[in-house]
Amino acid sequence: MRRIDRMVKAAVAALEDIKARDIVVLDVTPMTSLFDRMIVATADSARQTKALASNVQEHLKSLGYRTYGSEGEQSGEWVLVDLGDVLVHIMQPAVRQYYNLEELWGPSKPRRAAASPGKAGRPAKAQAGA
Repeated sequence: MRRIDRMVKAAVAALEDIKARDIVVLDVTPMTSLFDRMIVATADSARQTKALASNVQEHLKSLGYRTYGSEGEQSGEWVLVDLGDVLVHIMQPAVRQYYNLEELWGPSKPRRAAASPGKAGRPAKAQAGA
């Protein structure tokens, strides 16, 4: 098992220990070189959010991984834990729904192409020399 996979597995286990909900792991390597994985989880209260972040940091430290920083412990609405190759976002439901990180960073969904002006009932412009 690769180092990054072990790190993700350990972070997810730490989140599950404190009953995080709706845990999603996103592979963001095609979108950025800053980090490889993003984990998003939901907590039901500020207290649980803080406990989850603390548990992730302690669990990974005990396995020899380094935490580069964390943000948001004061309010507890959204705590970010930076593990280098892995970012862990722990959010309360309203914050998670508002920012919708899965849609921003998740696999892109095909979008419907807008109709070109020439196909919307108007004739296309004639090409020069035709």
